[in-house]
Amino acid sequence: MVMVNLILILLVGGVLALLSERVNENMPRRVALAVVLFDLIYFLNFLSGMPDLTQLQAPLPNDPSTWLMHFKADWIPAFGISIEFALDGISMLMVLLTLVLGAVAVSASWTDVIVRRGFFEANLLWTLAGVLGVFMALDLFLFFLFWEVMLIPMYFMIAIWGHENRGYAAMKFFIFTQASGLLMLVSILALVAVNQSATGQWSFSYFDLLNTPMAEAAAHWLMLGFFIAFVVKLPVFPFHTWLPDAHTQAPTAGSVILAGILLKTGAYGLIRFAVPLFPQAAMDFSYVAMVLGAVGVVYGAVLAFAQTDFKRLIAYSSVSHMGFVLLGVYAWNELALQGAVMQMVAHGFSTAALFMIAGSLQERLHTRDMREMGGLWQQMPRMGAVAMFFVVASLGLPGLGNFVAEFLVLLGLFQVDPWLTAVAALGLITGAAYSLILMQRAFQGEPNPTLADQGLIDFGPREMLTMAVMMLALIGLGIFPQPVLDIAQPVLQSLLEVTR
Repeated sequence: MVMVNLILILLVGGVLALLSERVNENMPRRVALAVVLFDLIYFLNFLSGMPDLTQLQAPLPNDPSTWLMHFKADWIPAFGISIEFALDGISMLMVLLTLVLGAVAVSASWTDVIVRRGFFEANLLWTLAGVLGVFMALDLFLFFLFWEVMLIPMYFMIAIWGHENRGYAAMKFFIFTQASGLLMLVSILALVAVNQSATGQWSFSYFDLLNTPMAEAAAHWLMLGFFIAFVVKLPVFPFHTWLPDAHTQAPTAGSVILAGILLKTGAYGLIRFAVPLFPQAAMDFSYVAMVLGAVGVVYGAVLAFAQTDFKRLIAYSSVSHMGFVLLGVYAWNELALQGAVMQMVAHGFSTAALFMIAGSLQERLHTRDMREMGGLWQQMPRMGAVAMFFVVASLGLPGLGNFVAEFLVLLGLFQVDPWLTAVAALGLITGAAYSLILMQRAFQGEPNPTLADQGLIDFGPREMLTMAVMMLALIGLGIFPQPVLDIAQPVLQSLLEVTR
């Protein structure tokens, strides 16, 4: 019941945050923060009572009893639909990332949201509940339900509290993700029908659908349905066009959740479903997927280089960084997969922090245009120093988590295709260029005299504490990544064995 409770706490907390605005207009953000922290402490307390998580045994993908946790209850037994949750090392890391960045998102909304605060915080908590469901649901009908649930409150967050072109961005986000989600639903239903014809039983359980016998052509088409749904959310070139608009127009907390958590649901879906359910079809398609990943790495970096909007630059950098995840997944060896998992975690912290900095700048300067900035470090030295840390983290400075992730992906990819590795490595060079240009334009150089007269306010204790959490996480991942690698390794080992 722990997994169910994690979701229920956030759903009920959203209702409490919504109602608390009637008591005090500042109460919703306090309620939301308390709910997320309580959920995090509840989960950590449960994990503390388990054996050493770095010494986990490999969970068998088709045997739920070998997983860390498993919960199953009948829901619609006539169609083989159940409420089924399970947790292994990778999903545990994703749940922890979601709850930590959920607290960061609440902090980011502290002064950014000034109207309908109760409804905003409720949508934030409901989005987190949907994401947790995606990371833990192993009944494919339930998985699809949570996949759709997390989109609706995020749509409201962009459409109501977004910036000047929020309506267009929210609709584009919803159409892209909804259309690709419906494609996945068709593939799920077809997979279940194929499995029923082979076994005589209806089941949406991941454990029952693994190793479903089917024709080669059917496997390729069904795999594509899952693949497209997940790479749209990742996102990967050429399915990425919704991302810059959504990020640019979303409120700061929305950008933090989008970049730090929602993109990772696409990566998780590829590792958990797209490859294991259709191993041969996925491996036949792997070269195409890796080419898309390598193109995305370079293409996203080049487009980021051309941006003048602070948030839009970071959004395109996410396209580039997520290309490494796609490369790591479809290289499908242990080094590359470890790098992909590490990139999911490290990118969550570094990009969430950069979007929070972008939101803080917009709140103070009322602009995202870097051409109107300059010399901000002089007036806001704490923000400048923090921004420098996360910029060099994003470009892959050794000693920080992003470097470990990208190095492992490239090392694993080199074993599969040296030429694609060389192309992807170009993203590291262009990444350094756009990251340092962002720093130069915004925080170095001559101060804008118009902005200098505004008496800009530097980061306060709340913002510095939030940034410190993410800084410590990236330093820990960079200097001592072994615990994360040890937690993920048994899962990746079992996935590699079942797809051979």
